[in-house]
Amino acid sequence: MLNRRGLIGASLAGPAMLGAGRATAQGDGVRLTGPGVISTWDFGVAANQAAWAVLSKGGRALDAVEAGARIPEQDLKNHSVGRAGYPDRDGNVSLDACIMDELGNCGAVAALEHIAHPISVARRVMEKTPHVMLVGAGALQFALEQGFPREALLTPESRAAWEAWKKEAKYNPKANSEVLDYGKTTGQLGTPGGAGNHDTIGMLAIDAKGNLSGACTTSGMAWKMRGRVGDSPIIGAGLYVDNEVGGATSTGVGEEVIRNVGSFLVVELMRQGRSPEAACREAVERILKKKPQAKDIQVGFLAVNKSGEVGAWAIQSGFSYAVCDGRKQDLLVPGKATYSAAR
Repeated sequence: MLNRRGLIGASLAGPAMLGAGRATAQGDGVRLTGPGVISTWDFGVAANQAAWAVLSKGGRALDAVEAGARIPEQDLKNHSVGRAGYPDRDGNVSLDACIMDELGNCGAVAALEHIAHPISVARRVMEKTPHVMLVGAGALQFALEQGFPREALLTPESRAAWEAWKKEAKYNPKANSEVLDYGKTTGQLGTPGGAGNHDTIGMLAIDAKGNLSGACTTSGMAWKMRGRVGDSPIIGAGLYVDNEVGGATSTGVGEEVIRNVGSFLVVELMRQGRSPEAACREAVERILKKKPQAKDIQVGFLAVNKSGEVGAWAIQSGFSYAVCDGRKQDLLVPGKATYSAAR
């Protein structure tokens, strides 16, 4: 059970937010000075560092978020993103991703099998087709035509977890699974990418020209029904960027994000004058108002505005996000939340 604590996040914004780098505490969030990148969850630290290798050389934010998202996609310890993701209930690993640049261009793939880097395929959809999203067999056909290698994605560890799950075949999403299952091998449910839950890395970057881009990639909920697609590849749900305002991304149980067009909502609230944190909190509270029972699952939003102010909010405590800029590339910030997750 969960215990209401009102604004528990105030106690979570402690020393980690102050860091030694240029990402510094400002008002109710963190502020980037100059180029920088933020991403969801602890494993966002390594992803941010890959993105920073692009940004630090004056590179484009779009290139940075693609490079960053590819890191968890290839991480064999990460069971919520990419090639080591847990499969659906039939044993198929299917991946979803989207990408969006400062001009409003966007691309996405969903239910893509046999391709290890869906974020790069999503970018090809954006740049090489007149479409925004390709799915399933069509997405695979396109990826192969673009030269991406066909691979078997079900790793021995993921297969073992799937075999263990089949003994009871229960489908019960657990909050903060992204980090509980990281590195686990036999279905031990642990918070990156929990076997019974979700999810995702969402990434937002600002380059030296002040332009924003974003990326989001996932293997989706473990043990999902074949063909299920969550919010991650859906522009406006899992990711949205408006270069005049800012960008937002989400993590958690995607169905609730889709129902509220979550990332678009966060950006529009920032357009109306909310800070990134206030916008993320309002989006979370809208989910809870419409569906009070959502308190038992996890959804988190992460956002940055045009001036580099960063904020986040989640339904339950346990959500974290990584921040990287010129003087500190490994800042990890505990996100604020409406509820305290049961321990």
